[in-house]
Amino acid sequence: MAHSRDELVMDVLRSSGSTSVTQLADSLDVTEATVRRALQRLARQGRVIRTYGGATVADGFLPLVVGDPYLDRKRGIGAAAAALVADGSTVALSSGSTVLQVARHLRDRHLTVITNALDVTAVLMDAPGITLIVLGGLVLPEMHSTRGHLTEDALRDLRADTLFMGASAIDLGNGFMTDHVGEIAVDRALRAIVREAVIVADSTKFDRVAPGFMFGFEAVNTLVTDERVRHDLVAAVAATGTRVVIGAEGGATSDS
Repeated sequence: MAHSRDELVMDVLRSSGSTSVTQLADSLDVTEATVRRALQRLARQGRVIRTYGGATVADGFLPLVVGDPYLDRKRGIGAAAAALVADGSTVALSSGSTVLQVARHLRDRHLTVITNALDVTAVLMDAPGITLIVLGGLVLPEMHSTRGHLTEDALRDLRADTLFMGASAIDLGNGFMTDHVGEIAVDRALRAIVREAVIVADSTKFDRVAPGFMFGFEAVNTLVTDERVRHDLVAAVAATGTRVVIGAEGGATSDS
């Protein structure tokens, strides 16, 4: 019975994209408690992402016509980045679609996670082995993240082993850049509380320039990207002292 009800919940979510617990209960003529239990099961399976008061379908379970054309690359990057994390450590996760894939590969781990990303929060908040610290602040709607002095003030009392952060653009002369200028101060505040910084970015981000400067290569310990990156770019990044890890779409990794 539980399994068939879970599939009915999935059917409603697929048709609507996302919806509230109350709307799901009304659609299925069941109690809200029944819906919450179904969503907990589906979240543990990685099929849905819990949101405040409801849920949305995880991107891997949306119809094939919906989604990111680079999703397979980002999943491989996420798996490779998650493999760098030791159980019991504390990690910081920023916002962005590639970092979200890292979060999905950390769901079954035993970790403390610090994040300003609401999507990351939704993915990890039901994970039993995760101690989750969510940074408050002003919400940046297009990135589903928090920013501002409240976010930065909270970070002053926190420390972590490793930061995982995305980048909109990577250029050998200009370093790591972002299209989201409003996030730069928080990005730098996150970098200040960690021992190591890992940038996760697919190969389309290379040889580009974005308006917001985040860091130079000296601030980034590791770059995780996909196997379509040009070999000369890998060699040039490695020459700066930044380690390069390649995540394959099939999940394998290599180290440069």
